[in-house]
Amino acid sequence: MGSKPPNRRKRRRGPAAKPNAKQPQAPSATGTVTVRRRQDEDAWELVPPRCARDRAEDLQEVRSMLEAGEAQIARDECRWLLEGCSDCLEAHRILGEIALSENDLPLARGHFGYAYRLGAEALRRAEVSGPLPYRLEANQSFLESAKALTYCLLQLQKPEMAAEIVELALRCDSSDPLAIAALMRTDAAEG
Repeated sequence: MGSKPPNRRKRRRGPAAKPNAKQPQAPSATGTVTVRRRQDEDAWELVPPRCARDRAEDLQEVRSMLEAGEAQIARDECRWLLEGCSDCLEAHRILGEIALSENDLPLARGHFGYAYRLGAEALRRAEVSGPLPYRLEANQSFLESAKALTYCLLQLQKPEMAAEIVELALRCDSSDPLAIAALMRTDAAEG
């Protein structure tokens, strides 16, 4: 009576729960985000590392936890995912959103920045010269992280850094579906 239920993640991941369940890979074996050209159009899309693709079901559970208002459990789950896949862009974006909802701008900036950097480095390595549109699901976490990182940088009084993020985001998708450029205009009007 009155006892707290065990942590959902520990119950599910315990050795007795799923004896053949995949355990997180060592961070050195995770790979990193890459980019590929779409065959059906003149556009590019980010490709998460295999370790992140293998955790798609876990990420869906995290989204369900957040919808149910279980932010602490979702945070723990994302941290667990990152232990085995440090380049899981979506897990960093989700942790950034949790930190932002708690008004922890430095932590939010760190997670959004890491997610942004993963995508930006993939683009740089591939020397991408075409659009990376937001409408493609694979690109959404990256561009959402770019917008959130821009917001954090502006709140932390770092408009020059924010401008660099906006510039790359607009090169990726010039239609600016997330209204990232508007953040800069709003900040300039308030400043």
